Amino acid sequence: MTVKINADTSDGLKFVSDTSGAIDLQSNGTTNASLDANGNFTHKGIEVDMFRLTADLDGHSGTITANLERCDTNNFAKIGTGMSQSSGIFTFPRTGVYQITVQADMQPVNNDGTCVLSTQTTTDNSSYDTASNCHFGDDAGTNTIIGTAYSQCFFNVTNTTTHKVLFSTSSFTSGSLLRGNSSQNETCFSFIRLGDSQ
Repeated sequence: MTVKINADTSDGLKFVSDTSGAIDLQSNGTTNASLDANGNFTHKGIEVDMFRLTADLDGHSGTITANLERCDTNNFAKIGTGMSQSSGIFTFPRTGVYQITVQADMQPVNNDGTCVLSTQTTTDNSSYDTASNCHFGDDAGTNTIIGTAYSQCFFNVTNTTTHKVLFSTSSFTSGSLLRGNSSQNETCFSFIRLGDSQ
């Protein structure tokens, strides 16, 4: 059954609660969106999650397949179902447009001019392309330095079975570190669902 509500005055349409409870939008008995008494709006379309590298990678090259965990300290909380990962390949919990942001904490050795951490996506669960890169290095060869690089991209996930993301390193010589920590974010990956798939 379709219910149509017409607002045929210049005052518009008002939904009013006579109690302090929330105003819920339900489908088949399940609340999909809610507006509480303080004006806070929540809905099931929100997905926010973050993973991090838990240990340093020394001279690593290729897909990061291990030492990955969902952040679990300093009052972290995900929103929604959250991401899942297996051997470094991340699966999205639902379709939608996602913002993927990478924070890469790098410590290159002297003369390692370009350390790279790439965000790579696939739409066929097979062939991966680079969507964004973090770059950091030390061309001077005088001091070992530590720096943080960032990258981000939007990824239109139209099918959670075929659309995946992984993170891959390149150009790290022996002694150059991609830094990780199990109690705080050094190298980390955030995933935010911005809206429906396009």
